[in-house]
Amino acid sequence: MPWVGGVLRGERLGAGRTPGGVAGPGRSAGWARVCRAPRVSLWVVWGTQTSASPPSPLSRRCQLGGCGILGVGIWLAATQGNFATLSSSFPSLSAANLLIVTGTFVMAIGFVGCIGAIKENKCLLLTFFVLLLLVFLLEATITILFFAYTDKIDRYAQRDLKKGLHLYGTPGNVGLTNAWSIIQTDFRCCGVSNYTDWFEVYNATRVPDSCCLEFSDSCGLHAPGTWWKAPCYETVKMWLQENLLAVGIFGLCTALVQILGLTFAMTMYCQVVKADTYCA
Repeated sequence: MPWVGGVLRGERLGAGRTPGGVAGPGRSAGWARVCRAPRVSLWVVWGTQTSASPPSPLSRRCQLGGCGILGVGIWLAATQGNFATLSSSFPSLSAANLLIVTGTFVMAIGFVGCIGAIKENKCLLLTFFVLLLLVFLLEATITILFFAYTDKIDRYAQRDLKKGLHLYGTPGNVGLTNAWSIIQTDFRCCGVSNYTDWFEVYNATRVPDSCCLEFSDSCGLHAPGTWWKAPCYETVKMWLQENLLAVGIFGLCTALVQILGLTFAMTMYCQVVKADTYCA
């Protein structure tokens, strides 16, 4: 007989067990099944306690993970609101906004899976499977396209970042200004491809003070020998490549969890269908 969510389905009435789950006179206690309308699901009764299919640990972890990501995104938006995107083409593409959107979506998918497992609802289980499959395919497609068009992405990113330099220090772009200042200070670099990128912004031989080897007011007006020479784009890119193993492990773990979630959802869906057919 098939098992669903740790609950035996389709078990015939044990010796001495009535459909109500009460042992008859002179008979031992055992397992019983009860087909309930209108959902026509099977429950397993032991003694006086009834056990329903528990929610999947994967769906619960998916929901908790979504809550965590959403919480981090809200925290970033509240405490680090001035740190925004470097892109002039996608001003809303900040770390906080990405985490909030991702966390909300993941939490919603986990909620659907959790409720579907608790209620043993075929529609919710199938919805959970389809949504998780779409996310998995979207991630795989983005990864393949990224590696296939790395050179074009590099050129577009550098061009877009250089356009964003012209917004540095302008009203309403505090986030972009702070982002460039933090990156140039932490990575000890200057400009996108060279410190001369700033010359076009200021129309003069000048860079932001965050490019200086030793920070001081108006140090960006000094001689080029007092500025960082490394290009920020290549410096950040090298840093990402050095941490590629950690990124790869995180991606593989995420894919494994999604595959397990897909397996769980489809397995439980098929067994609920079989159980409903048995009761019908």
